[in-house]
Amino acid sequence: MRRVTRVVAIACLVAAAGFAQESSGGEGSSGNLELWKWANFLVLAGAIGYLVGKNAPVFFAARSLKIRKEIVEAEEARKDAEARAAAVDQRLANLEAEIAALRTEAHDEARAETARAAQHTAAELAKIQMHAEQEIASAGKAARMELKRYAADLAIELAARKIRARMTPATQDALVRGFVRDLK
Repeated sequence: MRRVTRVVAIACLVAAAGFAQESSGGEGSSGNLELWKWANFLVLAGAIGYLVGKNAPVFFAARSLKIRKEIVEAEEARKDAEARAAAVDQRLANLEAEIAALRTEAHDEARAETARAAQHTAAELAKIQMHAEQEIASAGKAARMELKRYAADLAIELAARKIRARMTPATQDALVRGFVRDLK
């Protein structure tokens, strides 16, 4: 508002100077036209000054606010990027330790797997040995039974030979008579 007042005051001073020049014997209609051009220019400049004075502070305030907001966002983004970079640097620094830990863990797991495989193999060997011993015992039993049967067959055959060798027709008749007697 002050600006508008200043502009109007300046316009009045210029107009007064123009009137003073005209009354002091100006050039006539050409000078009058010149005065109106200056007056028109001052009114136009005042209107433009008024509109700029009215809208420029709002525009520049909004622009300033937007710039401040973007500066704050950029600062936050920078801090976030620095934090991420620090985290990456920390992870890179700990990477060697993590690799060593992973290697140790892998070696421990390999040893544990080897021990488990050895125990499994020992258990399987024990099962196989026990099964083999049972098979041997079973085969021994079967062989003893076969041997007993064979011995019994041989004993029966030997007894039959001896009986046939001792059997005479008279002995046969005596046996048949004794059998028939026992039946009665």
